[in-house]
Amino acid sequence: MTTVIRRATPADAYGIARVQVETWRDTYPTILPHRYLVKHLTLGSSTASWARTLGHADGRDSTFVAVDGDAVVGFAAFGPSRERNLGFEAELYSLYVLIDAQGHGLGRRLCRAVAMDLLDVGRCSMCVEVLAANPARFFYETLKARRVATKEHPFAGVVLPTVIYGWPDLHLLAGATEA
Repeated sequence: MTTVIRRATPADAYGIARVQVETWRDTYPTILPHRYLVKHLTLGSSTASWARTLGHADGRDSTFVAVDGDAVVGFAAFGPSRERNLGFEAELYSLYVLIDAQGHGLGRRLCRAVAMDLLDVGRCSMCVEVLAANPARFFYETLKARRVATKEHPFAGVVLPTVIYGWPDLHLLAGATEA
């Protein structure tokens, strides 16, 4: 079956939440506190949060999903940059693809869809903040993102170092091949 990339709807809340919970638990067990991943990151709370987010869209933030058959297997959420001092117009807030769906170009396709959507509304640059300990962060380097800053964030009772990558010109990312 061919995986389709499309804009998320409120009906996708459960699928997005499932991807988020599963990928966080698979990716961050040695990075985030166990108690957070098990007790606070639940399918129910994540579904409710995504239902609110997708149901109250104000046009500033957007989410794309990768759908295989009837199942959401990945998603990308984005909107205006929260890092205004870095000079980027937009930010990729999150990008997750289920482990079984990784390695097939879905992350690249989601990023490309985000870049094309942002260019369509006149936003020409984007950044993404990634946990420094996340080995998947190097994926952004394969998409020609530049490392532009580092930060530290308190999260779930620990301080986590992050890396901020950026694309000063989204035309490069929008033209990325899908394979």
